[in-house]
Amino acid sequence: MAFVPLAPFRPRLLDALRGYDRARAGRDLGAGLTVGIVALPLAMAFAIASGLKPEAGLWTAIIAGALIAALGGSHVQIGGPAGAFIVIVYGIIERYGVANLLIATACAGVLLFLLGLLRLGRLVRYVPLSIVVGFTNGIAVLIAASQLRDWLGLDVGKLPADFFAQLRLLGSHLDTFNPSAFALGLACLLGLFVWPRLWSVRLAERLPVDLPGVREASEVGARIPGPIVALATLTFVAWYFQLPVETIGSRFGAIPRGVPAFTLPDFSWETVKLLVTPTVTIALLGAIESLLCARVADQLSNLPRHDPNQELMAQGVANFVVPFFGGMPATGTIARTVTNIRAGATSPIAGLVHAVTVAVVVLAAAPLAQLVPLSVLAGILFFVAWNMGEWREFAHLRRYSADYRIKMLGTFVLTVVFDLTVAVQVGLLAACILFIQKMGSLFSVERIPGDSGELRYRLYGSLFFGATAKVDPIVEAVESGPAGTPVVLDALQMVHLDTSGLDALRQLHKVVLLRGGTLRMENLQPQPREVLVQAGFLGELARHEASEEVPA
Repeated sequence: MAFVPLAPFRPRLLDALRGYDRARAGRDLGAGLTVGIVALPLAMAFAIASGLKPEAGLWTAIIAGALIAALGGSHVQIGGPAGAFIVIVYGIIERYGVANLLIATACAGVLLFLLGLLRLGRLVRYVPLSIVVGFTNGIAVLIAASQLRDWLGLDVGKLPADFFAQLRLLGSHLDTFNPSAFALGLACLLGLFVWPRLWSVRLAERLPVDLPGVREASEVGARIPGPIVALATLTFVAWYFQLPVETIGSRFGAIPRGVPAFTLPDFSWETVKLLVTPTVTIALLGAIESLLCARVADQLSNLPRHDPNQELMAQGVANFVVPFFGGMPATGTIARTVTNIRAGATSPIAGLVHAVTVAVVVLAAAPLAQLVPLSVLAGILFFVAWNMGEWREFAHLRRYSADYRIKMLGTFVLTVVFDLTVAVQVGLLAACILFIQKMGSLFSVERIPGDSGELRYRLYGSLFFGATAKVDPIVEAVESGPAGTPVVLDALQMVHLDTSGLDALRQLHKVVLLRGGTLRMENLQPQPREVLVQAGFLGELARHEASEEVPA
């Protein structure tokens, strides 16, 4: 009896702690503190944009961030709420409600764990880059559109999940435009673009006067996260000048300072069956995002490569646990992971410190969060959306093949117009069809000139279901040629044969027999030979050829 080999459950933390010393601990502590500070505004912004309360994002960053760091397959990946989930979560809440979102997230966690346990982590790499770029850009556009209400300060109720319905609703309420909110959001957005350039060491070196301490100040300033600077300064401006803008407190009330209570969602088999689509969507997006993030981390650091199966199992555990504390879906986050690497992280300890940092700030300073203007968070999310999108791909489309353009633009449009699930499904279907068409075009049949008493052909490539029509010219030549003409197929360059290709050869053999000839195959490679032997086709050819040689 054959068993599916299961992946071992071995968190990368166990390997990272070997030879762990004080120097590495210091680097991980500094990196964790930095990423924890960066995660604070993003966690709140992602939750609010998803239609949840800010504490849902904060405690997701804490609980999921700790679990992913402790159990994951990467040394430096940071987990938590992600911008890519905003549109998905918002749509699920609008269609199914918050309670069912928690159930779908927990079920997605189970699915993610099984994907890792069954060693399916590497399958995510088979998702074409064009599809990933398409839905990533589409999600970025949807995130930006969802933040227009808060950035413009419009007096609009609950936004619909549909992109065009959102635009129509926002357009009908432009008369409620709030200049103060717009100014804060614009200042936030511009500040996030300017801040890293303001403290660039290269910029300091270009100053006409060599001022003492400028280089050191630039290095320190560059380490201070821009979102935190924008959040603190603009919140103070709004509070000090009593600007008439909506804040976290005015919309959601105070953020609870205590740990959220453990609550069991109302599971039922009937509910789970209704949530198959959102469950698969959360699991699919979580797997793609986390493994793409881990691959980016591998490229940026000199640490051992990540284990994709262990990473999926960790993501599964985190997404299964978080809903019991009212959290939202979590995955690996590229921006925070890159920040972690650049801050000097060497092990998953940095991820654990990041989670502890967020927890300490939430428990100690939660009341201050209610002063944060929503337009400032909107500015941060506009910046996230801009960095998320691969906008240069649109300008470089001419450089790519028609297949790439179709898959990328199709996925992008479907993501914006419909949703991610439809976009990925249609994108993968288009990728499969285009791949089959391309592989079919690589198979060819060449007529070999030679003895006029026989037809000789050379086969190239893979004879599979997408290329069987290439055998038709041989059939036509046999039918139109002299009766009794033998046919020889040189298969030296034929590397693969499937059952459809075998059926095409059988049909060719029937035509040859009806015309009183014989069919012979030469120079077979191992895989085609195995298929032909198992099907008994080579034996059939040999018997008919032998019968032709027997004198009447």
